[in-house]
Amino acid sequence: MRRRERQTLWAATLTNGPTELIDFVLPLWAGVALGLGATEVGVLMAVEMALSVVVRPIAGVLADRCERRYVAAVGALLYAVSCAGYALAGHVFVAYAAAAVGGAGGALLWVAVRAVVSERLAEDSAVFPRLLTAQETGSWVAFVGGMTLLGVIGFAGLFWACAVACLVAAGLLLSAPRRGVRPGEGLAAAGIGAVGRRLRPMLFAVAMTMAAESAVSLLLLLHLQRGFGLEVVQVAYVFLPGAIAMSVAAEYLHRYVVRFGRSRVLMAASSASCVFAVSLAWAPGPYVIAALWVLSGLAWAAVMPVQQAVIAEASGAQVGRGMGVYESACLVGGLIGSLVAGVLYDGANWPVACVVAGGMILAGAVVVPRAVRRLGVREFPPPPPKAEEAVTSEPAGMTEPVVISKPVVVSEEQPRPASKTKPLKSQARLLTDLGVHIGLFAVSQVVLAFFDLSWVRDLITRDFGTVVLGRVERDGGGAFLYGAGRVWAVILIADLIWTTVKVVQNRSTATRT
Repeated sequence: MRRRERQTLWAATLTNGPTELIDFVLPLWAGVALGLGATEVGVLMAVEMALSVVVRPIAGVLADRCERRYVAAVGALLYAVSCAGYALAGHVFVAYAAAAVGGAGGALLWVAVRAVVSERLAEDSAVFPRLLTAQETGSWVAFVGGMTLLGVIGFAGLFWACAVACLVAAGLLLSAPRRGVRPGEGLAAAGIGAVGRRLRPMLFAVAMTMAAESAVSLLLLLHLQRGFGLEVVQVAYVFLPGAIAMSVAAEYLHRYVVRFGRSRVLMAASSASCVFAVSLAWAPGPYVIAALWVLSGLAWAAVMPVQQAVIAEASGAQVGRGMGVYESACLVGGLIGSLVAGVLYDGANWPVACVVAGGMILAGAVVVPRAVRRLGVREFPPPPPKAEEAVTSEPAGMTEPVVISKPVVVSEEQPRPASKTKPLKSQARLLTDLGVHIGLFAVSQVVLAFFDLSWVRDLITRDFGTVVLGRVERDGGGAFLYGAGRVWAVILIADLIWTTVKVVQNRSTATRT
């Protein structure tokens, strides 16, 4: 089961990056490559969303009845076809077809992926924080790589790269172990309706939360473009620190859920996110906005895994159906939030729009915890199992972990050194790996500096803003190497942050034990 989860998380990383990146560049590509007007671009986006909403409940039923990795793999393959369709599109109808295929593929993929991840929720309450970490890691890596290389490979090359990533993800899903239990029976529509009625309080809360998140995100994007005059790549870099923060902090924040309970964490995170949204109204520039977005990202990193875990627990054996209606509620909420944000930005000034968006988030601080209590799920999830508590093995053809009991120890003093030794060894390994990564990066930058292709050297010797925002021009293969250095630098920074968090966690574990 652990291998099944691990490969599913890797597939989520490989597919969420292309998903987020294409959603970001699709309007720009449609206007530049196909010459579509604003209304036609809106229709293109609406086609994908409409198909996604319609197919998600069906995907939930399939995830309950069929082998989930097959359902997810078909979704990844359809999304690869969608990316290839965009790359080859020379006419608006081809783009519409690609959008429709992408909407259906995304529905199958994400409903099944969340259903697979939920299979170990009873024994490991941190599975959904890990899923969010995997998704956000894929998102920011794809943004850095895509925005950096867009000028070299163009939109078609970007779409083809996304298609390849989705194909690799499909291969990982297909090669994952099978489920250890037989899928549930029954395809009746009443099953979906029964699950929907059971989850109704939480679905309303989820739609409200996603509406607030979408409203804040779109308001911020519009303000950066129109209020500060930033270009697409510059806007992406403002959002980048928040995505990195979400990918690093999700598992760490789960500790507070275990300690203080789901309702308290949801209320605290929503209240904090409200403060951040209102603070955006008086942010003097993009750098302050980027910092505030990091804090907002941390709040969402606490909220979203809790919502998904609650949906999975309340759905019981019909978790696929539960995730299907949950995903539909997320999309509906996102659509409402986008519409509200557009009306607010056009009809009111920026501070008023931020205050209204903050009010929507604050309402969620009341509605969401109450919905969790009404569903009757556990308020305090169990802590994730420690690595040293059990040794698992997965022989060929088996997916259920075989737990090998520890040998009986006569003296109670003997186990203590073993529980401390593992975190310390893990800490040394983490630091060693980080040192190797830094060394390789330094050597590569020294070599590139001799050919005037080092992004780090320019960062030190030239105007900081010009270099960070990507205004230093290179041609041909030099542009590729220069951009690759920038991507590598950002990844190394994220690696440093992630290693620091893991080292602190290991030291905390060693101290407690």
